[in-house]
Amino acid sequence: MDPRTKLRLLPWSSPEGKPCFLATAGEGGYLSRLADETEDLQLADGLDVLVAARKVLDDPLSPNVEVRYTAIRLSECLADALRVAESRGRRLPATDEAGTEETRGPR
Repeated sequence: MDPRTKLRLLPWSSPEGKPCFLATAGEGGYLSRLADETEDLQLADGLDVLVAARKVLDDPLSPNVEVRYTAIRLSECLADALRVAESRGRRLPATDEAGTEETRGPR
């Protein structure tokens, strides 16, 4: 594999539930754009679910089934948000302990 190639964690899983990765040397390819759009949709969906969940949880008379469904949706959205954060974190430049960007190359 080319040393400039990085593995990007994609915002979806395989049919078996395993993580999917994209080997890329840069940004802008079709799958990268699709992954970016999917991440944006997942985060927007998470915000919508959070707004709805607050309404359910603010009502002390919300039925148990509604609270349970809300918890399920919140956990799904949290999993998506954590995956987006992990994927984006992997693409940040590496830093040393002093917080400066490390240069990578031949020594």
